[in-house]
Amino acid sequence: MLNPSSADLSQAELLRYSRHLLIPEVGLEGQRKLREASVLIVGTGGLGSPAALYLAAAGVGHIGLVDYDLVDESNLQRQVIHSTEAVDQPKVESARARMLSLNPFIQVDAINAVLTADNARSIAADYDLFLDGSDNFPTRYLMNDLAALTGKPYIYGSIFRFEGQVSVFDAQRGPCYRCLFPEPPPPGSVPTCAEGGVFGVLPGTIGTMQATEAIKLILGIGQPLIGRLLIYDALEMTVQTVNLRKNPHCKLCGSHPEVTELVDYEQFCGIPALGQLHTLPEEQEISPAALAERISGSQPLTLLDVREPVELQVSALPGAVNIPLGELSARLTELPHNAPIVAFCRTGVRSAQAVSLLQSAGFVDVVSLRGGVNAWSEQVDSRVRRY
Repeated sequence: MLNPSSADLSQAELLRYSRHLLIPEVGLEGQRKLREASVLIVGTGGLGSPAALYLAAAGVGHIGLVDYDLVDESNLQRQVIHSTEAVDQPKVESARARMLSLNPFIQVDAINAVLTADNARSIAADYDLFLDGSDNFPTRYLMNDLAALTGKPYIYGSIFRFEGQVSVFDAQRGPCYRCLFPEPPPPGSVPTCAEGGVFGVLPGTIGTMQATEAIKLILGIGQPLIGRLLIYDALEMTVQTVNLRKNPHCKLCGSHPEVTELVDYEQFCGIPALGQLHTLPEEQEISPAALAERISGSQPLTLLDVREPVELQVSALPGAVNIPLGELSARLTELPHNAPIVAFCRTGVRSAQAVSLLQSAGFVDVVSLRGGVNAWSEQVDSRVRRY
């Protein structure tokens, strides 16, 4: 929180926020509330980018950014807070610089770290509400539990391909995220945006909605999405709102809570640590160079491409059998049981899951191409395009 004694806006700030000052629901008093408010944004990617930009522009006085990643070229299609010049820079530093160039009258904290059960309370202590710009279940459950245990609102958002969701989970006034989703889905059952793709403008829509909810909560105006889930379909251009009810048996915010402390959510969700790819033991992977040598030999070998058919428009390996990961369990009879299989995808995440699935189905000689076709392009054949 900013010092209340500094709440008077300067002439420069009055001019900057003049369009807010004309709105009865905001006015000078509302703009002061925005200046005194603090918001923690976890994730400065697709959702965090527009949310951070609009909260900064609106004059939210203290904004914290939590992220551990670096800006990558593949981010720029949707993560509009970052520039081409920021590639390979920490996302929080890139975002902070952009926000301060947009509004030098605010304070922005760049926290280059993974949000964990160990550091979440200390990181979040100075902020009034939390905005979710993450893309994984461990962080989502952690933020929800942190919000409920500290009595602060949690502004939820999620995106996939053409669809997005927004809600405000405030256990003091309505349901929490666990009331809706008591347990996370099985590992690998829900593809990430990195694996399934996302429509470039979709995060802008959903992230801006999240920023809208944050500003409404700060100002105490309108009807926040507490107890409601907004579902947006960009392809059909439809918006639905589903009413949610508090679960009296919720493990977190119910009448007899079982979750009273933050836990290790990476283990809870059964997935690798944040920032790490789905990994396999070394003997279950093959390097691009070793695969190239095996292909040039005389031994039979099945190349299994578990990417979606649309990805073959970008790049392909000659002779590979294409069975998307989501169809693999139903098409096992198309693969030889007693011959070597090398599974591959774009970066090695889906092919690692395919190896686990095939092994559980009785396939013995199956490995994953480490780094996928992108690594193949970098290390073996540059004519295969990366994406």
